Amino acid sequence: MSEETGTAQAPVIRGLREGDRAEWEQLYAGYAAFYKVEQTPEMRATVWGWIFDPGHTTEALVAAADNGTLLGLAHFRPFARPLSATTGGFLDDLFVDPDARGLGVADALLDAVADEGRKRGWSVIRWITADDNYRARAVYDRKAVKTHWLTYDIRL
Repeated sequence: MSEETGTAQAPVIRGLREGDRAEWEQLYAGYAAFYKVEQTPEMRATVWGWIFDPGHTTEALVAAADNGTLLGLAHFRPFARPLSATTGGFLDDLFVDPDARGLGVADALLDAVADEGRKRGWSVIRWITADDNYRARAVYDRKAVKTHWLTYDIRL
């Protein structure tokens, strides 16, 4: 919120920086807790390494308040779409700090990932979410088209 106007400022969307690690870890741990996934510091270190490894496909964008505080994160990567002979973008993780929800952070992150996909010539941005993730689904229903595809896993 801007102290002068009392209105929320649009978040700044940018790439993750080395100095963001502590705030990113806090957000990512919140994301794991939301989905009830036990995540260790070593697991977060692995993902952090992937993001900064130019040979790995995982990338990250963050939303920051005007004071620099991180409000949300998005992890995404390209994926091959052989049937259409195109490349798409897969949004693996999207999380907004609970205190920043309702401020347009999720919309801004989704728009930024879509913009990145357009720049790269991707044919689609795709993601999955839990069926009972109603608050996020309200945003997703505004921003995208719900598909009729079901997701299956073979646990290895």
